[in-house]
Amino acid sequence: MSERMDRGGRGRPGGGGGHGGGRGRRPNRKPKGRKLDGWLIVDKPSGIGSTDVVNKVKRLFEAQKAGHGGTLDPLATGLLPVAFGAATKTVPYVMDGTKTYRFTLKFGEARDTDDADGKVIGTSDARPTDEQINAALPAFRGDIMQVPPIYSAIKIAGERAYDLAREGQAVEIAPRPARVDRFELIERPDADTAIFHVESGKGVYMRSLARDLAKACGTVGHIAALRRLRVGPFLEQHGIPLDRLIGSGDTPPPSPDLLLPVTTALADIPALAVTEAEATRLFQGQALSLVDLMGRVPDAADPDGGLVRAMAGERLIGLCRLADGWMQPERLLTGPGGGFEGVD
Repeated sequence: MSERMDRGGRGRPGGGGGHGGGRGRRPNRKPKGRKLDGWLIVDKPSGIGSTDVVNKVKRLFEAQKAGHGGTLDPLATGLLPVAFGAATKTVPYVMDGTKTYRFTLKFGEARDTDDADGKVIGTSDARPTDEQINAALPAFRGDIMQVPPIYSAIKIAGERAYDLAREGQAVEIAPRPARVDRFELIERPDADTAIFHVESGKGVYMRSLARDLAKACGTVGHIAALRRLRVGPFLEQHGIPLDRLIGSGDTPPPSPDLLLPVTTALADIPALAVTEAEATRLFQGQALSLVDLMGRVPDAADPDGGLVRAMAGERLIGLCRLADGWMQPERLLTGPGGGFEGVD
C-alpha cells in the first residue's frame, strides 16, 4: 500500500464452480457484473475506509473486478484510485509513484493511533516555534528510517500489528526504510497546530512523520487532518467526490465514461515503439535486443533496469524491463488480438 494509513481490512471470499458434468468437472462460474477496464479516481471523504469505498463503487458500476491503488484511513480525505478489471494489473506501478499529502499536526497530545481517531496516551505543554520546526525538518527528508504506527497492517509473527494493538498487547515494530522527497511547513494557524506539505515514495506513513517530528521538537503530537493530493500520475483535478458518484435514489447510475484508460496509470513510464512482429515475440516471452531497437529507446529510459511501455502504434503491449542489452517482457497487458490479457 502506498500511503500506509491502513488500520484494518476485509477478506474477499473466492468464487465457486458450477455443477459438475458427467466426468466430475467443475466449470468456472461466470463472474458477476460488467467487464469494465479503467481507473476511477475517487475523492474520498472523511469517515469511511478505503475498502468500503471500493465496495460501494464496484456495486454502483456493477463491475466484475475492482481494487484500489493505496489505502487511506477513515480520517483521511483525497485521492483514492480505484482500478477496474485490467487496471488492477497496473496497481503496483501506481503505488510505486510519487504521493503528495497535506496534513495538520496538532501539538500537545500523543494518540495511540497517531491520529485524531485514537485515544490520548500522553500530553505536553511544550509548543515549538516555527524556527524549531524548520530546524528539525531536514532530518526527515531523503532516505530515512521510520517506525510504522502500532495501528498499521504490518505483520508481526504472522499477526497484523493493529490486531495485536486492539488486544492490548505490546507492539514493537522495527524501523523501515522510507523516502521523503519534500517535507515543508506551509502554514501555522496557531501555536497548537502546523500544516505541512509532503512528497514521498512508496510505504511512507504520514502518522509516523507527524509523531516523530513532534518528538524532535521536544513535544508530542498527532495528525488532526490529512489529505492526499496526488498518487503517481493521478492529480487532484482527476478526483470525483464519492457523494457525486452515489447521488440520490432518483439519480441514474454513474457512467463508465468516468473511467480513465488503463494506460493512464503508466503515463510516467517512457514509451518505446515496437513493430507487430516484435510485439508477437514479446507475447511469446522472448526478449528483444536493444541493438535492434537502436534509435527507439527513449532518452528518459534507464537501460540498466528501467521500465518502458512497449507500444505497437497506439496499442499498449505491456511493460518491459531494460537490462544487459535486452528488453525483457515483464507485464503484458494486451493479447495479440488487442484485448486485455489474463484478467478474470
